Formats: sequence, structure tokens, C-alpha cells
Amino acid sequence: MRNVLNLFRSARRRPASSRPQNGGWYRSESCRPLSVGQIRDRHFRTVRHGLDPTEVHAFLYRVAGDLAIVRRELARTAEENVRIKRALRSWQSRFTPGRR
Repeated sequence: MRNVLNLFRSARRRPASSRPQNGGWYRSESCRPLSVGQIRDRHFRTVRHGLDPTEVHAFLYRVAGDLAIVRRELARTAEENVRIKRALRSWQSRFTPGRR
């Protein structure tokens, strides 16, 4: 009860938190990215009026498939980016003014 009453009392100035501004609030900054296998293998507790497990698993497989496609596209784009940068450097070195 005392803890509840403390919530309504005038708050003293609390020291600034040592955590980063978004630390702990956004999983993308504090956790490693989910893998496709983690999404596919995720299981949920069953509750009395819970969600249909078949629908949940179907959705998880769909999300995992989309994630796999996005990661493949990201890797392909990164490789293409490196190829374009190399070609640009090569072109710039061949056509630099004053260099013959």
C-alpha cells in the first residue's frame, strides 16, 4: 500500500538513467535479429479463448518466408552495391583529368 501511495506523492527529482535513451524499449537495438528458424519454431501458450494455433503457425511461416526473401534481397543488393562502387572507382581512375 505504501508503494501505491508513493506514486501520488510529489515526485522528487530522480537521477538521470544510465541507460541509453531507447535502450530496452526497442528490441531492434537491444537484441539480435530474429532468424527464419526462430520464427518458424516459435510456440505460444494455449489459453481458454486463445487464438487458433493453426492460423498462428501459418502466419509465422508466412512471416518467416517473407523474412528469408528480404534477407536474400538485402544480400544481393549489398553485392550489387559493391560491384557498382568498384566500377565507378575504375571509371573515375581511367577518366581523371590530367592523367594520361
